[in-house]
This record gives sequence, C-alpha cells and structure tokens, in this order.
Amino acid sequence: MKKRLLSRNALIIYGIAIIILIWYAFSGGDNKSSDALFAQVSQGSFEINVITTGEIRAKRQTDIEAPGPEMREAGLWNGTKIQDLVPEGTVVKKGDFVASLDKSALETKFQEVSLEFDKKNSELKQARLDTALTLREARDELLNLKSGMEEAQLELEQSAYEAPAIQRQKQLAVEKAERNFDQKTKNYKTKVEQSATKVAIIYADMQKAENGLNRVNTLMQKMEISAPEDGMVIYVKSWNGKKKGVGSTVSPWESAVATLPDLREMQVLTYVNEVDIRKIKTGQSTTISLDAEPEKKLEGVVVSVANIGEQRPNQDSKVFEVVIDILTQDSTLRPSMTTSNTIHVDLYNGVLSVPLEAVNTAKNHSYIWVKAGSRLKKQEVKVAAVNDMAAILFAGAEAGQTVYLTMPSDTSGEALIKADSSATAPKPYIDEALRKKLNAHLEKQKESNRAKKPDGDGGVTFYIE
Repeated sequence: MKKRLLSRNALIIYGIAIIILIWYAFSGGDNKSSDALFAQVSQGSFEINVITTGEIRAKRQTDIEAPGPEMREAGLWNGTKIQDLVPEGTVVKKGDFVASLDKSALETKFQEVSLEFDKKNSELKQARLDTALTLREARDELLNLKSGMEEAQLELEQSAYEAPAIQRQKQLAVEKAERNFDQKTKNYKTKVEQSATKVAIIYADMQKAENGLNRVNTLMQKMEISAPEDGMVIYVKSWNGKKKGVGSTVSPWESAVATLPDLREMQVLTYVNEVDIRKIKTGQSTTISLDAEPEKKLEGVVVSVANIGEQRPNQDSKVFEVVIDILTQDSTLRPSMTTSNTIHVDLYNGVLSVPLEAVNTAKNHSYIWVKAGSRLKKQEVKVAAVNDMAAILFAGAEAGQTVYLTMPSDTSGEALIKADSSATAPKPYIDEALRKKLNAHLEKQKESNRAKKPDGDGGVTFYIE
C-alpha cells in the first residue's frame, strides 16, 4: 500500500515537472522575455505629419492708422495712448468712428508751440520797429551831412577872391564833408542789410513756430480716427503679442490701431519648432481644424516658411513662422480663431513599420530584437523614415513578426543577422490630382504678388511669399 502511494506521488511530481518544463520552453527558456514588452511588425499606410497650433488671419487687410507721420513731425516721439476704441468685431462703414487718442500730451505741446509763436511774432514786430527807427535816424543824419557838404561847397565858391590859404582851408572843409557823407552813405547801406537780415532771421523763426503750430493743430484734428472703408474692426497686436486696446500706446513708427480684414481669403499663421522645421516646405498639403469646431476640417497649403527663427513670448526654444493658405471656402471663419494644423509631410502605402522603441542603434546600423518561439534574434534592419511614433523598415523585417519594445534581459551570445543590403527604400505616395491643385494655387499667388505691390504708405497690406 505504501509503495503504491509513493508511486502515485512520484507520478504527480513528474507530471508537474513536465508541465513546468513545457511552460519554461514556450516562455523563452531562460527568462529572456519574462519582463519584456512586445509589438508586431505591421504593414499598411504610414504618415509623417507635423502638428501645430495657429491662428487665423485675413490674407489681405486695410490698416486703420493713427497719424504716425504727423506725430513724428509734432515731436510726439513717445507716441500717445488710445483713449477710446470700438469693440473688436464691430462692423463699420467708411467714415465711422473707430478710435480716439489721448490729447493731453498734444495739448501741452500746443501750449509750448503757441508761446513760441507769440514770442517770435513779438520779436518780429520789435525788430521792424527798431529797424524803422534806426534807419530813420540814419537817413536824417545823411540829410544833415548832405546839407553841410553843400554849405561847404558854397563857402569854397565865395572864397575865390580871398587869400590862397583861406581858399585851401575851404577846399579841405569840402573834402572832409564829402568823405563824411560817403562814409555815412556806406554805413547806411550796411545798416539796411543788417536790419533786413535780422528781420529775415526772426521772420524765419516765426514761420517755423507757425508751422509747428499748424502741425499741432492738424494733428489735433486727426486724433479722432475713422474707418478708411467698410469692414469688421479687428484689433492689432503689439510687439509683445498682446492686442492693442484702450490704454495701449500707439507709437509714431507702429501707428496701426486696428485692421479691417478682407474675409474672403483667410490664412493660418503658425510656428514650427526648430526640430521639425526642416520637414516643412511650401506646397505641402495641410488639414486645419478649428478649436471651436473640432469636427470641421478645412483644406490648406503651406505658402511660406521663414528662413530665420525667432523667440516667441513664453517659449524657450526658437520657432519658425509658417503661413498656410486656407483653400476651403467658409464664411464663418474669423480672424484670431485658434486652429490645430496637421501638415502632411509624407505618405507611404503598404510599408512595414514598428514602434520607435523597438529600433535600436549601434555604430553604423540599426537592429531589432525578434522573438521567434523560444529563440531570440538580433536582426539588422534598414530604416526608411520615422514619425513621432514609429519607423518604416524596408529590410530585415517581415509582417507579423513579434519584436521586443524593451531590451531582453539576456542577450549574450546573440550575433547580428545582416539585412539585405540590396533592398531599396520605399518612396512616398504622391497624389497627382492634389499636387496639381496645390501647385496651381501657388502659381496663382505668385501672379497676384507680381501684380500687387506692398503699400508703403500704411494702406492695404498684401501677402508676399
């Protein structure tokens, strides 16, 4: 009885041991995969996209300008503040009130130039009076000298029968009177020129003061700003990215208070980080969704990529400005709407791909760890392209293979299996109909830009590629 019990227990132990060995064999033998994560090599389409956030703006717009040149001429170098401004989104007609500017600095300037003008006007009057008095006295002196000269000439004529000494004395008196008269005549001419020059200088100063007063008066009239044409008022942004409003400073060099956008053609302004900017090129297709209506999808095309990066507020790294034209007509679009933009860089069809975590790199090759039953293979692969999540493999992998996402616990003794060196990388799919459509839009924009030049007087601003 005891022998039977032992035999039965031995069979049970033997069976358990066999089960453990089977499990051990199918689980990877020496615990190579006990804590590993896996994925499969998949086959299908593969997209490379760059996703950004942006803001809608009008492609063309008319700036509503404060009198910047007049402020510079009037000496308001620090600009002035916006005192009143219609709410953003207000629809206005040409000539309607849009904004008013603070006149306090201008009123102080007006008092200064008024005092200067009054001062120069008084100086001019005084100079004219002084000139008249001085020249009158000089003319009287000339008349007296002329009379004295004539008297000396008569005395010389009357001394014809007197002694030669007396005649000589009279002759010297005549010569002296003539010299005095000639000298005073020259002095009189000099005084006339001096007086005229003095009056001209003061008059020029008075004219300058008067011009300054006129400029301030003209500027005073322009502190009330009207709409240059019909449209919807959209606030402009200052250098720091904040929109101008009541209390904002209007600079003589950045005098736009608001804009009247042309809502018929819209575009998206976005910024791409310096890592992804090398992927972006003009002509790339873009899918645009509105933050307010995520289900709405708009078609767009990249029309401009900045060559130089910039530091945006609240961002640590440099970004590059990218402009996207919206091709889908939508009357509900408004400036300053925020968007999510998917810029389609490349599309591959029927390619093999694995998660990025599965691809390892060595000195001059890439490889994956493949799980083949109880075995482990270190397989070299060729990578064609990557996106944020996965990589395209065109050599060394097969669809459905199980690959390690984490490093196996024991890889000792595993030699690298070389991939086919003659394999060629797949090429991106090109939608010829879409490409033709996007190229036609770009060519249309180039023709439009040739016909329309930027307005250097602060008027309509046209987009330049």
